[in-house]
Amino acid sequence: MSALLDRIDEQTRLAGHNRLALLIFGLGGDVRYAVNVFKVLEVTRPGTLTPVAGVHPLVQGLAELRGQLMPVIALPQWLGGVAPTQPQWVVTEFNGRRQAFIVAHVERIVHVDVARLQAPGPDAGEALTGLVETPQGWLHLLDFEHVLAGIIGEPAELPEAWQGKLGSDAPEVLVVDDSSVARGQLQRTLTALGAQPILLNDGAQALAWLLQASESGRLARVKLVISDLEMPQLDGYALTARIKEHPQLKHLRVLLHSSLSGRFNTDLVAKVGADRFVPKFSSEALAKAILEDLSAV
Repeated sequence: MSALLDRIDEQTRLAGHNRLALLIFGLGGDVRYAVNVFKVLEVTRPGTLTPVAGVHPLVQGLAELRGQLMPVIALPQWLGGVAPTQPQWVVTEFNGRRQAFIVAHVERIVHVDVARLQAPGPDAGEALTGLVETPQGWLHLLDFEHVLAGIIGEPAELPEAWQGKLGSDAPEVLVVDDSSVARGQLQRTLTALGAQPILLNDGAQALAWLLQASESGRLARVKLVISDLEMPQLDGYALTARIKEHPQLKHLRVLLHSSLSGRFNTDLVAKVGADRFVPKFSSEALAKAILEDLSAV
């Protein structure tokens, strides 16, 4: 498995081409789950756990890995299953947090075309961000931000000193993110600043909305697009490229906002023409970037 993850850096080259590299894992049943490999630091055998009082019951304890403490979360039980007999830990880092998720087993990495991702059905709840069919069967993409928000809690809200910074202007800001938790965080931050957020679920939907707004004249009121990176149909990089290539849309400022971080983002943000990249999720860092971008319009 370490050799498998050693190849992740090579596979980041897929980003920006509307493709995803997904790590497949199981939680003890027939359903196969997946997570973007950019969020995975490593896969390891279980280590020593230190119990912690007063935390969510699904936090099994704290573990030290390479000099850093992290919570270890029982993912099978979060989805209503039972503890696996031979678990593995999937160590992730996003939203400024490092944590290990207990899984029953890890399979391999697959590459998928983002255009093949499907939105989960209305009965899927908020735990899934997408579905994709592979030759080996369906993969269910888990919303890890949703999991963490329910277990560890959401990041701090925007401090009162930032409230109403935009005054009476109330610009419209298009928000594109397939995570309901992330959309909620963005909505609260923008509303607190005094902006009017428009919330959409995926890149294809956002592009269609922008084109229609351009035809109707509404686009004049939109000052900024904030987009996630990994989304069904059209990822954030591809959406940005489409916006910047379109004569009626290219004036829009685009802020890419994602829990995916790393060296590859710097190059790709410049390549597709995005104006800024802000890692998830610090309400103050996001507010500062929004104010700077809107002042540049």
